[in-house]
Amino acid sequence: MEASDFADVLTSVREFVREQVVPREDEIEAADEVPEKLREQCKAMGLYGFAIPEEYGGIGLSMAEEVELAMELGWTTPSLRSLFGTNNGIAGQVLLTGGTAEQKTEWLPRLATGEVVASFALTEPDAGSDPSSLTTKAVRDGDEFVITGAKRWITNAPVADVLMVFARTDPDAPPAKGISTFLVPTSAAGVSFSEHDAKMGQRGSWTCEVYLDDVRVPASHLVGGEEGLHRGFVTAMRCLAHGRLHIAALCTGMSARLVEEMRLFATEREQGGHKIAAYQLVQGLVADSVTDWHAGRALVREAARAYDDGSDTTMGPSTAKYFCSEAVGRIADRAVQVHGGSGYMRGVPVERFYRDARLFRIYEGTSQIQQVIIARGLLGPAARG
Repeated sequence: MEASDFADVLTSVREFVREQVVPREDEIEAADEVPEKLREQCKAMGLYGFAIPEEYGGIGLSMAEEVELAMELGWTTPSLRSLFGTNNGIAGQVLLTGGTAEQKTEWLPRLATGEVVASFALTEPDAGSDPSSLTTKAVRDGDEFVITGAKRWITNAPVADVLMVFARTDPDAPPAKGISTFLVPTSAAGVSFSEHDAKMGQRGSWTCEVYLDDVRVPASHLVGGEEGLHRGFVTAMRCLAHGRLHIAALCTGMSARLVEEMRLFATEREQGGHKIAAYQLVQGLVADSVTDWHAGRALVREAARAYDDGSDTTMGPSTAKYFCSEAVGRIADRAVQVHGGSGYMRGVPVERFYRDARLFRIYEGTSQIQQVIIARGLLGPAARG
C-alpha cells in the first residue's frame, strides 16, 4: 500500500474511533454489545479485512502498518477491535498460512467484507497455554470427518459463521504432531454454544464455550487439504505469533489513551489550592507511565519490522506482547491512582480500562508462556533440559 493511502486509512480510523466510538463507550459497557451502526461502519471501512491480502478483497496491510492501525484501535474499548480481530488475526491467519488455494478463494473474500465472521477454536477446558494437550478429536469416515469435543473462551463464537477447529487426527502421534485444523460452519448439525461469558472486563466482546457432538464436515474442510500432514499445531503457533504482535500494539494504543486520561485529570483536578499536576509524586506516576508507553511503542515497531522482513517471527512478537501487556497493566494501575477515589468509580474511563487491560496478560499466550518462549529462543536446547 502506498504511504499516502495508508496515511488516509489511519486518519479515517482515528477520526472514527475518537469521534464516534469513544462517545459510546459507556453505552457499549452497559449493553455488553457494540451497536449495529458501528459494526456496519467497520465493515464499510474495510476493517474486517485489514490483514487479508488485496487479491482476496482485503486491505493487505504489512505487519508494520497493522501495528500502527492497532494502536489507533487501542484508544477505545477493546471490544471494538474484537469484532473483526479474529477475521484478520488468529482465525483468518489459519487460512492464510495453511489453507489450500481453493479454501482461500472460497472463504477469505467473505471474511474481508465481514459477510462471514470466523472464530479460532483452539482452547479447551484442559488445554490452554499448552495446546498440544487438546483432546478434541476428528475421525475420518469416508469422505467426511467426524469431530467431537469442547472448546472454551472462544472469541466471537456466539456470532461466528465458521470455526477454525483444532482437533487430534492421529492419537498415536506425539502430542504436538497429531493435530489438524478444520473449517466447521456453525450451522452444522452437532455444533452448539453456551451463553456468552460474563467477564471482568472487555464487555461487548463475546466469548463462550463451543460443543462439538459428532459434527460431520466434508474432507475438503481439512485446512491444507492433505490428511496425514497434521500441521495444526504449527499453524496455531504461527497464527498466535502474528496475534501477539497485534495485541502488543493494541496494548500500546490503550497505554496512550490512559496517559491522556491522566494528563487531563492531573491538569484539571485541584488539591490544596494547586492542580495535582504540580505535585512531584503525581509527576512520578505520569513519568513512569509515559516511559512505559514510549518503550512499548518502540518495541512494537521494531518487532513489526523484523516480522515483515522475516528475521524474527517468534521472539520479537513474544517480547512485544510480554512487555506491552504488562506495561498497560502498570499504566492502568497508575491512572487509577492519579484519579484517586474517582478512579475507582464506574463510569470513569480509567476504571473500565483497568479491568479491560487485565486480560491482555492472559490471552494469546500468558505472560509466563512468553517468558518461556523468549528464554528458549535465546538459550536454545539447553533451556529444555
